[in-house]
Amino acid sequence: MKPYRKENIPRAKELRKNMTPWERKLWYLFLRNYTPRFQRQKAIGNYIVDFYCSKARLVLELDGGGHYEKLQQEYDERRTTELEKEGLRLIRICNLDIDGSFDAVCEMIDREVQSNLSLRHHAVTPLVATRSRRGSDSPPDCHSLPRRRFATFAFNKGCFQNFSKF
Repeated sequence: MKPYRKENIPRAKELRKNMTPWERKLWYLFLRNYTPRFQRQKAIGNYIVDFYCSKARLVLELDGGGHYEKLQQEYDERRTTELEKEGLRLIRICNLDIDGSFDAVCEMIDREVQSNLSLRHHAVTPLVATRSRRGSDSPPDCHSLPRRRFATFAFNKGCFQNFSKF
């Protein structure tokens, strides 16, 4: 278990109760039933991260418009550096991508989890079927998405370099 500040626990509980629409969509339509398990609004060190998978040592952060301001970007960069020192990989996902390229975002998360698991010499777990918006029990379909790059910034250089195939 990662160390955390006990003072962050009440705030993390509050954030779980008051998730943003984008956090709610990613959680209820994909991460809640994903294997390996993700936690939402997890206290790690001095921070509360949006989503955390301990087995893959992966942090997902959803970024809205405020994250594009200079002061917020500087704070995010410091935060990312500290979390990476803990051995975690941090991926930033723009809220616009949750809205416009949800299936591609889910597939990208799955690839990152599988990659991190294989790097840690764990058995690779297949993508767990989730209930899609169409009501079927099937993995997300990203093949019908338009070809475009993710509209995100990432301090973890290289995360989104090769995602233009979508």
